[in-house]
Amino acid sequence: MNRSVCLLLVCTVACGAFQPALADDDDEVEKLRKKLEEIALVDRKMMVPMRDGVRLATDVYRPKDTAGPLPTILHRTPYNFNTLSKRRLESIIAAVERGYAFIIQNERGKFFSEGEWEILGLPRTDGWDTLDWLTDQPWSNGKVGTIGCSSSAEWQLALAAMEHPAHAAMVPMASGAGIGRVGDFVEQGNWYRGGVYQMLFGTWLYGVQNTQRPRLPTGLPREDVIRLSRYFDLAPEMPDVDWTEQLKHLPLVTMMEEVEGPQGIYAELIQRLPADPAWNEGGLYQDDEPWGVPSLWMNSWYDVSIGPNLALFNHVIANAEDPEVADNQYVVIAPTPHCRFQTDEEQTIVGARDMGDVRLDYDGLVARWFDYWLKGEDNGVLAETPKVQYYTMGLNRWQSSSTWPPAGVETVTWYLDSGGAANSLFGDGRLVTTPPTTGGADRFTYDPQVPVPSLGGGVCCIGDAIEPGSFDQRGNEARHDVLVYTSEPMAEAIEISGTIGITLYVGSDARDTDFSVKLIDLYPDGTAYNLDETIQRARFREGYDRQVFMEPGEVYELEVSPLSTSALIDQGHRLRVEISSSNFPRFARNLNTGGNNWEDVEGVVAHNSVHHSAEHPSQIRLPIVKPQ
Repeated sequence: MNRSVCLLLVCTVACGAFQPALADDDDEVEKLRKKLEEIALVDRKMMVPMRDGVRLATDVYRPKDTAGPLPTILHRTPYNFNTLSKRRLESIIAAVERGYAFIIQNERGKFFSEGEWEILGLPRTDGWDTLDWLTDQPWSNGKVGTIGCSSSAEWQLALAAMEHPAHAAMVPMASGAGIGRVGDFVEQGNWYRGGVYQMLFGTWLYGVQNTQRPRLPTGLPREDVIRLSRYFDLAPEMPDVDWTEQLKHLPLVTMMEEVEGPQGIYAELIQRLPADPAWNEGGLYQDDEPWGVPSLWMNSWYDVSIGPNLALFNHVIANAEDPEVADNQYVVIAPTPHCRFQTDEEQTIVGARDMGDVRLDYDGLVARWFDYWLKGEDNGVLAETPKVQYYTMGLNRWQSSSTWPPAGVETVTWYLDSGGAANSLFGDGRLVTTPPTTGGADRFTYDPQVPVPSLGGGVCCIGDAIEPGSFDQRGNEARHDVLVYTSEPMAEAIEISGTIGITLYVGSDARDTDFSVKLIDLYPDGTAYNLDETIQRARFREGYDRQVFMEPGEVYELEVSPLSTSALIDQGHRLRVEISSSNFPRFARNLNTGGNNWEDVEGVVAHNSVHHSAEHPSQIRLPIVKPQ
């Protein structure tokens, strides 16, 4: 990788997971530290004051040999940077060599920052105040670009709504957990999908919600903070947890107590419903807010939040009041998991599937993006960069478009059909383009004590319980509680690129249950690779602001939270859809009682049905790219 343009985040991987810094005595790290000392003016532990007097620990790196004023890159994070890893050192050096001031700041309540921590780090106040402080510095040119992946990106979204005059550009990567509501997605920071709790937050908060910790005295002189930071890291060493077992714990509300994790907001949030007004009081971006920043979005197909990310990209283009902002939204979508963009390898395996050569010059693109917006360089980056760069799986190639989805997409509806026995891959489930004309239904038993296990998919931050990516799904498809609908072999290849709508007609003898959906590329040899997956809680079928329960014998229309992908279903391949009522532990099990799922300790077995008839045409709507 060309390190001279390694502006791509202090960490494209480490910020989204729990990655330890390299050892202090590592020879290569020591060489990088010495180089940084040679080229940079370093101000460690600048205690930047917020409007309420709380001070945030901030490290400032500026080039020694460049006369000001300087453009600034801001990386703000809840993770530890007291000891710089090799990756972070390389990124800081690259930025300084290009004439930038590079800033790393901890959110309040984290490590050497004062105050009480809150998810997303109060971007509307602390983020704004930090930009004020930066632009007041005598070395600043008044322009700041924000950058980061995962937790270092999500806070940027609410800040963009504030339209701070110094916020000149941003590079949010894998930032969906900063989105509250956008369009059809009401995920409240990825806490939910289709009204179902995504269990990654239990494991993530266990490692990050370290609010009960030793603290330095508030108001300690900066020189003392610097001195003490050389002796004490203030980074907790959390005991190992077997999350494969612990995620099974019931009730959900006491899971953090069960692992003796940090007390804090987990128990509060697990009881908060998707439409609770309290979601609007924190740092989440909601789609009734403005947007004021040119943005270079970076996302990936096997991430927890690809749907909301792309919906927000389109929302900003359609709704930003400033035409320059609306016209300067760019996105890159890789076929990789959360925050794993950069690779030097010619072949990338995502899960178990060979995705081919997924390399892209992310670093060069980010460097040119900031050079244009923060330095005013007329470098052609806007004209030469496609608005949308997306990797099509199966085709295994980068493609470009001026819009998402690509122009010329035609929605083609595929219908579920069977002779009443679509259970498992050995059943008679069919996926067809002809609407059903006769009655039909498939039935299965969902026992929350033996849920369908998660196998790959767009996940992150869930410990060792799930590996993200694409895997052969036949093991799950052999289960009787998984309905499998398969097309005939493709006479010619089709490209699916865009948002995928799903309507099911369902029934149950339980008051409430879930319906999960998975889209599959079925190879001629039988290998069944997952493309995307989703789930929907039946009680929210009329809206997330109300709960409506089911009655035995009734059939209900269920609009399922959408899917998103770009995939070529090649000639001879088949398209497959799996339907069940669980995908665990990615999504919390519905215990089917109709009660508060977070406090239930025993479940009810549900007998569920999916209907496909002229009256109840269960379907999936695919965005098909027309051949040019």
